[in-house]
Amino acid sequence: MKIYTKKGDEGDTSLIGGTMVPKYHLRIEAYGTVDELNAYIGLIRTFITGPEQHILSKIQDRLFTTGASLASDPEHSKMSTPDLKDEDVELLENEMDRMNEGLPELKNFVLPGGHQANSFCHVARCVCRRAERHVVELARHEVVNVLVVKYLNRLSDYLFVLARKISHDLGVEEVPWQPRQNKD
Repeated sequence: MKIYTKKGDEGDTSLIGGTMVPKYHLRIEAYGTVDELNAYIGLIRTFITGPEQHILSKIQDRLFTTGASLASDPEHSKMSTPDLKDEDVELLENEMDRMNEGLPELKNFVLPGGHQANSFCHVARCVCRRAERHVVELARHEVVNVLVVKYLNRLSDYLFVLARKISHDLGVEEVPWQPRQNKD
């Protein structure tokens, strides 16, 4: 398989189904941001071990599923792409509940940082939120699987809890955000 086709040299690309769109099309922004998120998840996986590493592999698989869904032209594609399922969202919720059991109660916003691993979780969380915003906007104009939005929403929460768990496991102190008090 050749990696380069030269078909995109003029600034257009094709969706699954053959529809040509400009590379700045919202659908391309959406699945491109999901791809960026997937790369960050892979980076996080290099820092951790245990059950979270296995869950992150599953998440990467689901992000490929999400990307395929977003890269398909729902009106013209006859190709079958894998679908997200309710249990994919439930897995994230169950994992958050499991990780939260061993974490101190959250009373403030926390500042990202303290270690590379949890910092990358926070970066991935922000990229996930951006992907979610693109997908929500796309869904206002075109057909999008509703589970894509739900999955991305829950995944950003999962990444926040994972960052906290990593901090806890590594003994890295969470720094609470203390808003500056305005003087009257």
